[in-house]
Amino acid sequence: MKLTADETVRAAEFFTQAITRLATRPVRIMEVCGTHTVAIFRNGIRQLLPPAVELVSGPGCPVCVTPNEYLDKAIAYSRQPNVIITTFGDMLKVPGSQSTLMAERAQGADIRIIYSPLDSLQIASDNPEKSVIFLAVGFETTAPTAAAVILQAERQPITNFFVLSSHKLVPPAVRALLAADDIRVDGFLLPGHTAVISGLAPYLFIAGEYQVPSVVTGFEALDILQGIYMLLKQITAGTAELDNQYRRVVKPEGNEAARNILEQVYQPAAAVWRGLGEIPNSGLALRQQYAGFNAEVKLPLPPLLTREPAGCRCGDVLCGKIEPASCPHFAQGCTPEHPVGACMVSVEGACAAWFRYGQGRWNYA
Repeated sequence: MKLTADETVRAAEFFTQAITRLATRPVRIMEVCGTHTVAIFRNGIRQLLPPAVELVSGPGCPVCVTPNEYLDKAIAYSRQPNVIITTFGDMLKVPGSQSTLMAERAQGADIRIIYSPLDSLQIASDNPEKSVIFLAVGFETTAPTAAAVILQAERQPITNFFVLSSHKLVPPAVRALLAADDIRVDGFLLPGHTAVISGLAPYLFIAGEYQVPSVVTGFEALDILQGIYMLLKQITAGTAELDNQYRRVVKPEGNEAARNILEQVYQPAAAVWRGLGEIPNSGLALRQQYAGFNAEVKLPLPPLLTREPAGCRCGDVLCGKIEPASCPHFAQGCTPEHPVGACMVSVEGACAAWFRYGQGRWNYA
């Protein structure tokens, strides 16, 4: 049921006042998802909260956590003859070790922005003499679509379509955060869109093994305020549960059809996350049956020399160790127009959100 403007204001006031009453000691809450980070800034939620409630960003921006090694591979493929790279637009400006996809495109590489992975199949069908490589980056939300495209390519068949996969799973990253000695989080706002696919079960370990409260939360301002309120109720009561604020969308069992497609095409594998390093079973690798669509198998590259930008602390931002403004590059050499690190590129990046909506605003020139 959609609320009126007056009802929305009253609900926001209720949750804000309730949060203030419950915030009797300093509390550190991590919004795992980059979409939450942007919504929090856009709606001024930080300004509504009492000083005792600290919000920190987490590793829930798929572009941000993709390591430079992956970007360097994509750039190397773009330089090969008879190769077309297809990608979503937010990958173009992400810096690799020495270049970006945008720079390569300006130099003549055939790099095409798509709006659906299905567009890649059409491009491959229209260009049978070329290899079309789709940059498959994302979490549980987007991975089923990529898997469905691979199945369609197999059925048609289209033999010049390949995937450079960097799909990742959110729960193992949350586990890695909880296991780290230098990261303190009192509660998690969990991403509603990944839980739509996975269901609630993959997140039960947060409360069950680590006794930390968590709430699966939607993306409207009231969703986030209610999620924070639900977390503070648990923290104040000294309990730890997995709660679901986003019940209108997220079902406990998730989306079985989407999970079946994922399990058919992919299998869990170790993956490297910017800031967190290699995490077991946190990635999705193509099963052997679909190795013919794996760019790294069919079009192998020589070893690449990869490096991270000097002084960039994007990895620490993604772990909640620092705020973006603590990075020496923030709003100085690093802006959305001239990013040093991935966190300043993506629309879901914490540094980009801080620059556009938060403390970085004073640095606009």
